[in-house]
Amino acid sequence: MEISILIEGKFAGCPDKKWFQKIAEKVLTAQGAGDDVELGLVITTQEKVRELNRTYRGKDKPTDVLAFYLTSDGGKADFPTPPDGARHLGDVVISYPQAVIQANEQGHPVKRELAILTIHGILHFLGYDHEKPEARRRMRSREALLLKSVDGELDEC
Repeated sequence: MEISILIEGKFAGCPDKKWFQKIAEKVLTAQGAGDDVELGLVITTQEKVRELNRTYRGKDKPTDVLAFYLTSDGGKADFPTPPDGARHLGDVVISYPQAVIQANEQGHPVKRELAILTIHGILHFLGYDHEKPEARRRMRSREALLLKSVDGELDEC
């Protein structure tokens, strides 16, 4: 399992790469993704996420998390395994400032919000969606279960 983490900027109170690594690994393992997966995780500014949202989704507004699939079909097609044997899922991009805003609104720690956003982004790569009510319920239910599984990490540095 290879998880590349990039924290673009200095954010007060932001967990380190090791913390994000643990969260992502636990989610991928719990979902049975296998040891041959690769994932990128980027923690960045509100401005960068807004720019990406505008460019790739046509929505000129900030958002909390974006998932960029490696494949153009959102990972739904069965493609042959690349020569390196790894299954490249894509990149999850999280706005740290938006996570802080949402954590404050929800009355919980920023780490909890970051875990929720990380879980949410990864689930998109694994076939979850929230466009229709039933799919949204399924995804939210799985997010809640996975959040419980990473609870021990939420207090760690």
